[in-house]
Order: sequence, then structure tokens, then C-alpha cells
Amino acid sequence: MKKQYTIALSLISFSITGLFAQDYTTFVNPFVGTQNMGHTFPGATSPFGMVQLSPETNQQAMFVDGKYNSETYRYCSGYQYEDSTIFGFSHTHFSGTGHSDLGDFLVMPTTGKLNLEPGKVGEEGYHSSFSHETEIAEPGYYSVNLEDNNIEVELTSTERVGMHRYTFSEKEEAHIILDLMANIYQHEDKNVWSFLRVENDTLITGYRQTNGWARNKTVCFAMTFSKPIKSYGHKKYNPSGYNGFWRKFDEEHNFPEMAGKNIRAYFNFDVNEGEEILVKFALSPTSTKGALANLNAEIDHWNFDLVKHQAREKWNKELSKIEVKSINKADKETFYTALYHTMLGPIIYEDLDGEYKGLDLNIHHSDGFDNYTIFSLWDTYRALHPLFNIIQVERNTNMIKSMMAHYDQSVHKMLPVWSHYANENWCMIGYHSVSVIADALAKGNIDFDVNRALQASVKTSRQSYFDGLGDYMELNYVPEDRSGSSVSKTLEYAYNDWCIAQMAIAAGKDSLATEYTLRSQNFENCYDPKIGFMRPKLADGSWKKEFNPMDTHGQGFIEGNAWNYGLYVPHQVDNMIEMMGGNETFVAHLDSLFTMDIADEYIANNEDITRDGIIGNYVQGNEPGHHIPYLYNWANAASKTQERVRMIMETMYSNGRDGLCGNDDAGQMSAWYVFSALGFYPVCPGSPDYAIGSPLVKEAKLNFENGNTLRIKAKNQSSENVFVARVELNGNIIEGNILNHFDLMKGGDLVFYMSNTAKTK
Repeated sequence: MKKQYTIALSLISFSITGLFAQDYTTFVNPFVGTQNMGHTFPGATSPFGMVQLSPETNQQAMFVDGKYNSETYRYCSGYQYEDSTIFGFSHTHFSGTGHSDLGDFLVMPTTGKLNLEPGKVGEEGYHSSFSHETEIAEPGYYSVNLEDNNIEVELTSTERVGMHRYTFSEKEEAHIILDLMANIYQHEDKNVWSFLRVENDTLITGYRQTNGWARNKTVCFAMTFSKPIKSYGHKKYNPSGYNGFWRKFDEEHNFPEMAGKNIRAYFNFDVNEGEEILVKFALSPTSTKGALANLNAEIDHWNFDLVKHQAREKWNKELSKIEVKSINKADKETFYTALYHTMLGPIIYEDLDGEYKGLDLNIHHSDGFDNYTIFSLWDTYRALHPLFNIIQVERNTNMIKSMMAHYDQSVHKMLPVWSHYANENWCMIGYHSVSVIADALAKGNIDFDVNRALQASVKTSRQSYFDGLGDYMELNYVPEDRSGSSVSKTLEYAYNDWCIAQMAIAAGKDSLATEYTLRSQNFENCYDPKIGFMRPKLADGSWKKEFNPMDTHGQGFIEGNAWNYGLYVPHQVDNMIEMMGGNETFVAHLDSLFTMDIADEYIANNEDITRDGIIGNYVQGNEPGHHIPYLYNWANAASKTQERVRMIMETMYSNGRDGLCGNDDAGQMSAWYVFSALGFYPVCPGSPDYAIGSPLVKEAKLNFENGNTLRIKAKNQSSENVFVARVELNGNIIEGNILNHFDLMKGGDLVFYMSNTAKTK
């Protein structure tokens, strides 16, 4: 049997090396971003997988004594590298978001006396200390030793099923705890209801309903053990008591169904020294039947190592879409970790048979597409979805079709703003599903109904009760005295409207194109030429009097200020430069942005950004300014774009656990790096143009879904040679600072000639 097992592993290893020139997963460090405010997690998942199985190192309540506990914000992903205590392993997570939720179905193995209280660090509880020396994180695999009971934990997953392997060190009674109370984004009313049923001596099914950031989220599960349960039970918190009390049940006194708002269940096993118990845990957005079908289809065996290697193969397939050679190994690890982070969301959100819960809370079937969720669109339209339009074309089309399904199910008839798990969160500003759709259309990736998508985009843009849109349509700007963050909203809406105009042009809708082209110029109404900044305007047409262009609070901007967010006119950069005084004045403004001193009081006002994420007053650690380093290209100062971009990559990204200078925002921060390292960036999604920067790779090979291959070479590449002397595509010199998407997708050779001297003309 052992010989057969060895042969099987050898065949798996051969299949990996046979399919891929090298094992790209070895260059990925899932711990990147787990320290400070990266908000990433190190656990096991498949590319775009629904199951994201990862350790929880914090169980703090969101509110303590009625006051908001700011510590919870650090744990949007449930994990902080500085911690040394694990409370269990949950099956759903956000990666790198600026808000928290999920953390569903926490499982924890223990031995000795049963304790169903998680407890606090330094006190009794089912938690355990751990050391990073025993912790391993790889794409599709995570392991750690729980020191308190000396239990080795290993995790892997498919798209819908998490697999656990626990190895026990002593002959004793073991307990596997299923905590249906545990959450990320803890508050006392988050749990609505939970239910589980002991189907037989190895199978458990159930669901939980929560009211967190997703106001009405239900996830179903099927959990099965490799060994029969010896006994089981649960504790249930009953708030109807005078002070609340715990009631303990076990299988001798309780029907094998457990229901309540707050439940922790346990399953007991007798184990021998060195014995393994495996757990398979499947998720479904629809039913326990769906979860069980997902489980049986995706993992119909108990070979943990096979699942682990299959997950590794899946990651190699995705990572190999971009093959790079770098100046040094650290850069290569930073690149592939960033590429890995771009594939943790959005996630597949349907059963294998195509059924999913829709925004209307009914069960739908995804005819002709795969349904996805977790759309952090104010972040991801900028670079993540444009990256998908190069290396994940089919998947991005499915995401657009998912957005259209959301629109069809919406009582508002609006495309997603920030949505997850059949909920619309209405977070952040703009209507950036439009941007994602327009970008796909502009790049020829249109395996969807363009006219329907245009109709949905127009309908979304005319919902007068949404976030200042009524005033925007009436006044041609959002007034600050009626809606906060008015300048940011006006700028984003104007860009969104330009996207709709491009869609209308493509569809031959001339009147719509004219209407939305006019709307796209509304950014001009926020510019005050007397002070040279975008500035909030009131409903009566006057400027807001108390105005500080350095401040990020109450000045018409959200997560930015007039210096950085005021440069957000990606669709009309030339007009913005002229409006702001021409090339020389504009370059001086950008130079000041990057070099000025900024007081600590303004640093503190940048949400989850420290000085490590700021250069002067330029904020790389947040999205509104990600296009800014490339704006020099429009002002005849391309060498400054090249210099700034290389400096940002080399100082604000790394292969270490603190390798992100802000939260990854569902992959946007990482997508910026991937694009920039390749030498170009989509300043204006919805356009087929990319702005040229300064590549960090020595070579790259992009393997497109259309069968073509683009080979990128940076000749004379070094850390000193940051300037681009010239660029050639298939032997033709590129005039200007723009690359065309369609030219790149034809494949061939893109060659950057690098120099340590800035090009003067």
C-alpha cells in the first residue's frame, strides 16, 4: 500500500513538472501582507475558490462596553502575523479588503478536557499557542503545530471543499469543535440562526445565517470525518435567561439535530499516538444537498496529499500564464505573490450544478456562465479587471454575466457597487460595474449581450436616489452640503459616464453617446482655478469656504485629498493638464506631490495607511492615486513616470510579510504591481490603451487564452537602469508612451531598451 502511495505521489510530481517548466508556487509567499494592514490571509484555497480555509488569530468583539474596538479592523482577514495564538480554522475569508466579514464555520481540534469556550490569550479556552517556525503556507496548502496539545494541522482545498488533516501525538480522547458562533466582524447580533444535523456516525450537515456586513447571508455545509464519531454534543447560549446561560446536551439526551442562534458543537474520538483524522468540509450557497453534492464530486476519497497536489497544479496553471525572469529572486517572489493575490477573488459562488442564491434571495441557475461574488469594484476596476482582460478573459466575462444577473435580481435595477454573498453593501462611490463592462468591450472581450449591458449601465447611472446622483444629474456636480465626499463622487461619476459613452458609441447609440460624453465633462465643475485644486461646491453654486487641500476629512474627498484624489480625470488627462495650467505647471504639481513634507496629523487621517505607504503626499497604499505616477507621460515628462514607478515597486512592495503598504483591496494593489513590473499600466479602463512605465522584469512571457504569446524583454535591465530609451513591438518602434491592447494580444516581442540616463525627447 505504501509503495502504491509513493508511486502515486511520483506520478503527481511528474505531472506538475511535465505540464510546467517550473513550479511557480515555490515563488509565492502567502504570508505577504499578513503583517500590519495588508489584510491578507495565509490559508489554503484554490484559484478563485469559494473555500478559503485559514487560521483565525483573533476573537475580539467589534464593540467593547458599547464602544467600537479599533483592533478588529486589523483583522479583516482574521489573521495577524505578530500573533502567537490560533483560535481555529474558518472556511470563508476576504483577501485584503478594507472591511471585514465572513469567518464562517470555525473548526478546532483539541485533546484532554473538553472546553467549548474560545477564551482569551493567556486564559483558558480551546485556543492554542503556535510558532511561526512550524508554520508553512503555500498556494493550496497550510500547516501548523498547535503547541498546547501537540496537534499537527494541515489544510488544503478544492474550489468548494476544504480538507483538514490532524495528526495527534498522544493516545487519548480527541475533540473536534465546530464553532457556529465564531465570526470575523464580531458583534452580538451577527448570528441570526444556525442548524446542524448528525446524519450518521461520520456525516454532519447544516447551515448558518448571519447579519454582518452582508445583512442576510446564509451558507450551508456538509462535514464528514474519516473515522466514526465516538460521541458528540453541543452547548447553546440561551439569551432568554436572566443573565443568559449555557445549556449542555449530548447524544444520550438530545435528538441529533442542534438549532439555535449561538451553538458550539463537538465530536469526540479515541486516537492513538501518531493517528490521523481527516475532515472534509464542503460549502454551498443553496442547500445542504448542494454542499453534499459538491463534497462528493470534488473530493470523493481520503487522499489528502492528492488534493494538495491537485491544488498546486491548479495554481501552477494560473501562475504560468505569466512566466518571468527577474533581476533577483526576491523580485520574482514579489511578482508571483502579487499574481497569486490577484486570483483570490472574486470567488466562484455556485454549486457544481450551477445553482446559487441570488440577490433576491431566490435560487437561480447560472445558464451559460459561472456565477461569481465579492465585487470590491471601487478598488478592482482600476487594474484587477483590466489584468483579467489579458490573462483571465473567460473568467472575467463570467464575472460580467454575474453582474448582469445581480442587475436582473435587483429591486433597484442597479449593477453591483460592492457586493458579496447575495448582498449589496453599497460601499464606496461610483458605479464601477460600468467600468468593468466598458473595459471588456473596449478590449474585444464581448461574450455577453452588449445592448443589455449598456441598458443596465444607463439605468444604474440614472438612479436619482443613489448617493448624490439626483443632484449630479440636475446640477452637473454633487454638492457637498447635500452629500459628503462630493468631489470624489463627481470625478468618479464623470469617468463612469465616459465609460457609458464609449459603450454607446460601440453600440451605435448616438444620442446616448452625446448625452454621456457631456456628463463625462462634469469634473470641470469642481475645479477652482483661483487656487488650482478640485474643490467642493455647494448646492447654490458657491465654493465651500473652509477648505484645506491637505486634509482628507470633510473636504469633499473620500480616502484622499485635493492633492491626490483631485488628479482623478483618467478619461481626459490632456484636458485636465490644460485646465491646471499646462505641462510645466502640471509637472511641477506632480513633483510637489511626491516630494512635499506631510504633517503627522494628515498621515493619521489616511485610513489604514502609514508613512510606509506614502511618498510625500502621494499615497500608494490606497487606490485613488494608483494612476498618478503615469500621468507624467501626458506632460512630456515620461522619464519621471519611469523613475517614480520603479521607485514605488522597489520600496513599497516586497516578498516579506510586510510587503504591502496598505490593504491589498481584493487584489488591486497586487494588480498594480503586476502591470507595472511588466512595463505598462491601464490608466483609463474602458480604453484599449496602456501607459508605458518602467519594467522591473528582465523577461516575461504572457500566454494568452487566444493561443498567442507575448514575449517581453528589458534589455540592459538592472536596478540602476530605470529609464526607457525606446520601445519596440515586433521590430517597430513605439512612438509616444502608449501601447495598444489589440497589438499586444496578437503576440510577438515587446522590447524595452533600458538606460541609466533619462531620455530628453
